[in-house]
Amino acid sequence: MLKLLIAVIFFAILLSLAAGAGFLIRDQSPSTRLLTSLKTRILLTALLMVLLVYGFSQGALGT
Repeated sequence: MLKLLIAVIFFAILLSLAAGAGFLIRDQSPSTRLLTSLKTRILLTALLMVLLVYGFSQGALGT
């Protein structure tokens, strides 16, 4: 279950990265969508790091 959650969050980070790149290329107006995408990516990355630390400390991940 933990590995699946980690994979889903990683995929969400990649989607946020792609969305941010699209906003950077397409948006000509002073929109905040790029900033929102960056905030989302930072939040997801922090959550991923917490899950990885938890998984390794509990022995659910690793050798």
